[in-house]
Amino acid sequence: MKMKREDIRNIAIIAHVDHGKTTLVDQLLRQSGVFRANQEVQERVMDSNDIERERGITILSKNTAVYYKDTKINIIDTPGHADFGGEVERVLKMVNGVVLVVDAYEGPMPQTKFVLQKALELDLSVIVCVNKIDRPEARPEEVIDETLELFMDLDASDEQLDCPFVFASARAGFAKKELDDPEVDMSPLFETIINYIPAPEGDPDAETQVLISTIDYNEYVGRIGIGKVDNGGLKVNQECVLVNHHDPDKFKKIKIGKLYEFDGLNRVEVQEAKIGAIVAISGIADIHIGDTICSPAKPEAIPFQKISEPTIAMYFMVNDSPLAGQEGKFITSRHLRDRLFRELNTDVSLRVEETDSADCFKVSGRGELHLSVLIENMRREGFEFAASKAEVLYKCDERNRKLEPMEIAYIDVPEEFTGVVIQKLTSRKGELQGMSKAAGGYTRLEFSIPSRGLIGYRGDFMTDTKGNGILNTIFDGYAPYKGDLTYRPTGSLIAFEAGEAITYGLFNAQERGALFITPGTKVYAGMVVGQNPKAEDIEINVCKTKKLTNTRSSSADEALKLTPPKIMSLEQCLDFIDTDELLEVTPKSLRIRKKILDPTMRKRASFNK
Repeated sequence: MKMKREDIRNIAIIAHVDHGKTTLVDQLLRQSGVFRANQEVQERVMDSNDIERERGITILSKNTAVYYKDTKINIIDTPGHADFGGEVERVLKMVNGVVLVVDAYEGPMPQTKFVLQKALELDLSVIVCVNKIDRPEARPEEVIDETLELFMDLDASDEQLDCPFVFASARAGFAKKELDDPEVDMSPLFETIINYIPAPEGDPDAETQVLISTIDYNEYVGRIGIGKVDNGGLKVNQECVLVNHHDPDKFKKIKIGKLYEFDGLNRVEVQEAKIGAIVAISGIADIHIGDTICSPAKPEAIPFQKISEPTIAMYFMVNDSPLAGQEGKFITSRHLRDRLFRELNTDVSLRVEETDSADCFKVSGRGELHLSVLIENMRREGFEFAASKAEVLYKCDERNRKLEPMEIAYIDVPEEFTGVVIQKLTSRKGELQGMSKAAGGYTRLEFSIPSRGLIGYRGDFMTDTKGNGILNTIFDGYAPYKGDLTYRPTGSLIAFEAGEAITYGLFNAQERGALFITPGTKVYAGMVVGQNPKAEDIEINVCKTKKLTNTRSSSADEALKLTPPKIMSLEQCLDFIDTDELLEVTPKSLRIRKKILDPTMRKRASFNK
């Protein structure tokens, strides 16, 4: 017999990037008394890893729980980037409703549409929270209309359209039901969650069923499965079986080791969990996302949608450059293999495949950002390796036609830059689908473009729009191959010999193009030290010294003026490299190099293409 558990609410907070989800969760934690009055708490406390804090983005979904009056509210903070959409899709299975956060100035953005569509498909109750209403340029009334239009575009039911709106400023710490209500605290949002989001329901007397929606990993206890108790209950030392909806042959006997529930930012050990509770379970080595923990008496898997497939791949390989092994702690293929396969413990959208070479691994993910975050994490942990240019993953249809992944790109730019953006994207096989006025005097362009047409475009886009453009993309299925593309119209300046870059050599080299290095940088033959504005590669000698005579002294070098080099971030390097180049990644340096270092062999290879 099904019953509701009124003392619990399970919600996910969903939104487009940068609309304030994590800051909102911060305030809910603060105002529910999770922190002591005098406790120092950093901002965006839910973004726990360094990269999340630096970039201001959420990468992994996080679980937390707060108490409001006598109700426990389990909250899941989800990522906003399309590359981490796999995280959002899964966690929605654990909740009964979502709080959709929309910026009071920007209004609904592409990712808002993606996450809202997932929530509506699962028939979840939605509360719309219009955030940042204290921004000077906020336009909450128009944003309400735009959000309701989005609901209609997504074929929302009448009940879903009748959702409550709450107005808030997460940073200032208040929420209100009407725009002219006083600005006090977050209680109006808490009240709306409790009154509007349905309580979880299940049959407490039925056999146990727990669907695992997230996996965490801990060095000490290994894999930790996180999911919601759908039916029955779960106790420590209970004998259960693992089954999986997409893998009918899976049937594994297990014993529940330790059980945890969430309280604030902590996991609290419990002896048993009842229906509706979100729990973490440790001690099961072979637990995966999508598995259902059941009673042996009635093993029945809960249906679970398949995780979206990766669309982009890169090769990670052992670094074999002349400078290999000087800066990294982990440099062997065994280190690299163990680390990549360990990442699969927590990242379900990632695929790692071994290749014919023991030193090279094919790593596939949801987008460039997805893979660059992995590279940055590994680099900070002391790994040294080389990565190839990202390439898209093609498919074939039943008529054996080549299909490629497509994206919808939404671009907001000031009017004077629309021409250059349209020209660049059309040259990359993009098709303009629509053009409209956006907020703040911006023009919104909508393009359908192959995923490979966007590889390496972000850097150009920021330059072309002088940093004023906003580019958002969403995966849009597979379509027939659109024809060949040239990735980069410029060539590389390649070091001619090994040594240390000298001011005199750089001074002569800078006439050929933009340099990436400074005097004193170690270089080797085949390393890319700059960009040639023309299409061909040129070899240059940056280690060249001036021949000294009695009348020419070396101190004259000091008068040579060098143009400041172009220093590139990890993303810019991944964007820049061409298909015959690699990025050498170490904890201290990023070096671009040719795959074939020897100039004669390189020429030979280019003739044989």
